[in-house]
Amino acid sequence: MNMLDRIISTRNYILEKKYKWILKPILFRFDPENVHNKISSIGNFLGKYSITKKIVSIFWNYSNEALEQNILGINFKNPVGLSAGFDKNAELTEIIPSIGFGFMEVGSITGDVCAGNPKPRLWRLKKSKSLAVYYGLMNDGCEAIAKKLKGKKFTIPIGISIAKTNCKETVDTEKAIENYFKAYKAFTNIGDYCVINISCPNAFGGQPFTDSAKLDALLQKITSIPKNKPIFLKLSPDLSKKEIDEIIAIATRWKIDGFICTNLTKNRDNKNIIDENVSKLGGFSGKVLNNLSDELLRYVYKKTNGKFIIIGSGGIFTAEDAYRKIKAGASLVQLITGMVFEGPQLISDINKGLVGLLKADGYKNISEAVGKERK
Repeated sequence: MNMLDRIISTRNYILEKKYKWILKPILFRFDPENVHNKISSIGNFLGKYSITKKIVSIFWNYSNEALEQNILGINFKNPVGLSAGFDKNAELTEIIPSIGFGFMEVGSITGDVCAGNPKPRLWRLKKSKSLAVYYGLMNDGCEAIAKKLKGKKFTIPIGISIAKTNCKETVDTEKAIENYFKAYKAFTNIGDYCVINISCPNAFGGQPFTDSAKLDALLQKITSIPKNKPIFLKLSPDLSKKEIDEIIAIATRWKIDGFICTNLTKNRDNKNIIDENVSKLGGFSGKVLNNLSDELLRYVYKKTNGKFIIIGSGGIFTAEDAYRKIKAGASLVQLITGMVFEGPQLISDINKGLVGLLKADGYKNISEAVGKERK
């Protein structure tokens, strides 16, 4: 280990202990949605000034050439991204790069303004190291968010996650497709890739576009205008293999570029749920999701012979978690819940740990490890 790595390891160790021993016990005494809003406000402020962004970068950032990749024409400095759901209204695009993320997704963003589900809608499962999430796609709508982002230059790749507005009107298939399409068109020239979220577990009417005929109609509409950036589908971990096979077939037909494995799970029989009095509402993120995410990721990679780009999401708390998903077939990974429980230094820890794991396996670049588990 060189001197710089020793300094970063010491820095991260100190930051981790301060977070777990001081800050986290305080934050976890308050309502999680209120805490999230306060943290987002602070992040928004810090992202406005070059000096504050530089200070944040000194405390949290880490880089290494072994982590750099070009995927679908997009340059990623490292494979660890921020999942959609944290920055719903694209308020943190200036500060997230300084924390060390290699990319991020904003949203999910809907065709119209969406107030989301009634509060409370976010709960911590402390023993299970998970969150129960019931936001219901709360966001300011595609028009306001697109106006905010138009013309901005981003320092890391930005994914735009879109969904249909959470309301009774979009239960109608044609109206739902038009709602998706409205959001998609609003970001035609904004962001580096698009994610079509067909797997939100908390929206009115469920997940209708996991149905093959409806998904086919949706993708036909989406691809009715020339595609100028990669498109991903975000999958539910609760789907059957038959449903996944049908989605893969339709994605192939419409030349979709990849999948995100996975969204939240609604399965409450999960053996990893060890907390009592768990909310009956919402879907679970974090450690509860880990095995389900890995299983679907492996299945999709094997089923498609690696023809799609896969972003692994769900239960990433360590470099080993991220590396397992990469070796199972993920080119990129993303997280939120791990950062909530472990602290923002986790991003640097994961990236630094990945470099060590690559060296141990004899790889010079992270791309060499993708899918090597099954090979």
